[in-house]
Amino acid sequence: MLRNVLYLAVGAVVLAGCVSVQTTEYITEGKPAQVLRHVVLFKFKDDTSSQQVREIVNAFRALPDKVDAICDFEWGTDVSVENLQQGFTHCFLVTFCSEADRAKYLPHPAHKEFGKMLGPHLDKVLVVDYWTKR
Repeated sequence: MLRNVLYLAVGAVVLAGCVSVQTTEYITEGKPAQVLRHVVLFKFKDDTSSQQVREIVNAFRALPDKVDAICDFEWGTDVSVENLQQGFTHCFLVTFCSEADRAKYLPHPAHKEFGKMLGPHLDKVLVVDYWTKR
């Protein structure tokens, strides 16, 4: 009888743990259920050389190694067939786990240094931030 009560108690604790895991902000493997995406689109000035664009891209790609607040990073160039890009050629997706991480990134010296490098070559920039939804 006592053993059955103990089994029920242990089962209740395990079940409660499973239920509480489902209600947290995290899903499997410690990944957040939602992340903050920082989408950045660049339109370079016409006189920016392909070498300069490569240097800028490489400098942006180096930021995740310099700024711990960046959770993930990816980038690419426009391949759309819709002809709606309005001159924007490069897209960068910087992912943060929290608004606090984005707040660390924006004034970070490495981000500011990158902005100084980019500035003379930038015709337009478009930035959109959003919380992911599933």
